[in-house]
Amino acid sequence: MLDDHTNSDQEAEKDEIVTELSADDRHLLDMIQQLLEPCDRITYGQRQREVAAKLGKSVRTVRRLVKKWEEEGLAALQTTKRADKGKHRIDAEWQKFIINTYKEGNKGSRRITPQQVAIRVKAKAAELGEQKYPSYRTVYRVLQPIIEQQEQKANIRNRGWRGSQISVKTRDGQYIEVEYSNHVWQCDHTLADILLVDQHGELLGRPWLTTVLDTYSRCIMGINLGFATWNSQVVALALRHAILPKQYGPEYELHEEWGTYGQLKYFYTDGGSDFNSKHLKQIGVQLDFSCDLRDRPSEGGIVERPFGTFNTDFFSSLPGYTGSNVQERPEQAEKEACLTLRELERLLVRYIVDKYNQSIDARLGDQTRYQRWEAGLIAAPKLISEEELRICLMKQTRRSIYRGGYLQFENLTYRGENLAGYAGESVVLRYDPRDITSILVYRQKDQKEEFLARAYAQDLETEQLSLDEAKAMSRKLRQVGKTISNSSFLAEVRDRDTFVKEKLTKQERRKQENTEFQKAKKILPVKPEKEIQIELASIESLPEPADRLKPNTFKDVRDIGEELEISVVLVGTDRLDAVIKRDEQVYNRFRACHRFGKFSGEEFKRTVEIWEKKVLQLPVASNLSSKTMLKTLGEATGGYIGLLDMILREAAIRALKKGLQKVDLATLKEVAAEYK
Repeated sequence: MLDDHTNSDQEAEKDEIVTELSADDRHLLDMIQQLLEPCDRITYGQRQREVAAKLGKSVRTVRRLVKKWEEEGLAALQTTKRADKGKHRIDAEWQKFIINTYKEGNKGSRRITPQQVAIRVKAKAAELGEQKYPSYRTVYRVLQPIIEQQEQKANIRNRGWRGSQISVKTRDGQYIEVEYSNHVWQCDHTLADILLVDQHGELLGRPWLTTVLDTYSRCIMGINLGFATWNSQVVALALRHAILPKQYGPEYELHEEWGTYGQLKYFYTDGGSDFNSKHLKQIGVQLDFSCDLRDRPSEGGIVERPFGTFNTDFFSSLPGYTGSNVQERPEQAEKEACLTLRELERLLVRYIVDKYNQSIDARLGDQTRYQRWEAGLIAAPKLISEEELRICLMKQTRRSIYRGGYLQFENLTYRGENLAGYAGESVVLRYDPRDITSILVYRQKDQKEEFLARAYAQDLETEQLSLDEAKAMSRKLRQVGKTISNSSFLAEVRDRDTFVKEKLTKQERRKQENTEFQKAKKILPVKPEKEIQIELASIESLPEPADRLKPNTFKDVRDIGEELEISVVLVGTDRLDAVIKRDEQVYNRFRACHRFGKFSGEEFKRTVEIWEKKVLQLPVASNLSSKTMLKTLGEATGGYIGLLDMILREAAIRALKKGLQKVDLATLKEVAAEYK
């Protein structure tokens, strides 16, 4: 019976007619037909060897194929199928996990690729502690029938696998396999092809655009737009924007959210001085990512490609567009220029959020860039606090503390509260190059840095002085033979501020526009008491003591008080009284003075209660005046109201980001530990 069944199968096979050949079968047929052409024995032997080499087979195999062709015709060319085709030699649970992950990831508007499923498999194996798990190829084989079925239903051709693995090569010869979102970020700068004006309509020139891009998804993670030429500080600002969650007001008119954020693992850039700097490497150590340089310029195509898209798809539609070729610049570019830096930033953010990140990258299949970033996450992105990030992005250097708590940095003398007790010790200074009149002082303790105090440049507390300006003033003072001291610096700063030209130069107007763009002024409403209406106006976006304001700002605050008929209260350090005495009119307006000392006992408890009720105003009471909470706050603040305010505000913000409605003990301890 078995023989009869076999014979009937063979007869059925003979009855089948081959009507179509695959590309490989057609190639084999061409090779065989070459051998069937008449020739002498020597030539035939030579042809056999050539065909064998082209097919990658032995001469004996070629002879068998020719014989089979002569006996069976076209049927001889069909490849024999494996009996176990379609079956997978993997655990049933793994097969179920692969299929379910793929189907769940492609529900509704979500999209996930086979490669992303393979990454989830790898992550699952690590979670289970299993050493053996399905490889990329096995995952592809499991999913191939499902994908082919989907494409057949859609009546489209199979376009092949999308999202194949990317690898980048570093300058030291290492290859980094890009496996998931936030794995490898790239950064680069370009001079935007658009002319901008200041608030008065005066031409400023073209701004620099710095972008941070996620290699895996091609999503724009963050940007920095400004007139400052690229340097490590500009890179730090772009990184800060990329790492933090991004929220924009209604004036941006966004339809989507810029949902990307988190911590990177590799920062892959060119070898420019801004990227190959000590400052950036220091940031990498503190935020736990590796700085790697490209092997060659051609490796930067992924991060440079969006600049071309921005030009053709965005900048070209705006007034003041110059084109990428200066010689072919439109004649009307300068006349049509009317956008300010702030206006361009709003338009650019809207374009990136609503269009670029929501568009499909042709090289990544049918996922939008943002969908691929979401699908490519192997865990929830790590959230870094804004304050922690701000400190990490500062530059740093080392100095020794002199007797009396004094420090010397860039020919300036600084003094900070409570530093006298650390005289003779070597400390770490963190500073913002845009303003070095105040610095943060840390002490190295084991593998961590312990915050000691904020130190201020003597006599320059109310001024703003950048690192570059300080160096230029030092050179100038040496050239004229003057003594370099804080007093001489103060005189130079005053000369700089009082010497006003009839018309600022383009460089000065660019700097002014950049400064105004970076400052965000906010009005914070405060809940009114029973019969008194109060509004609290914050001069800066971050709370700073009033003695850090410029002299002219005090006059503005005085005038605001008169015009709006409101009471103005200045809050600052012990220097505040000395600062406002410089202007008699200002001093007379703010005569009444109350100094807060160190709080303790019931006074400290009452202050905490007031802060919770009047300042934080969280949806649910945090009970901050409880014994455990008070102990934590007392140890972290030492009874100082300034530290109390900073810790409670940061704890409230962090609690809300966690989805809590009050400050819990764990969050309070977490924040307090950073201020000890």
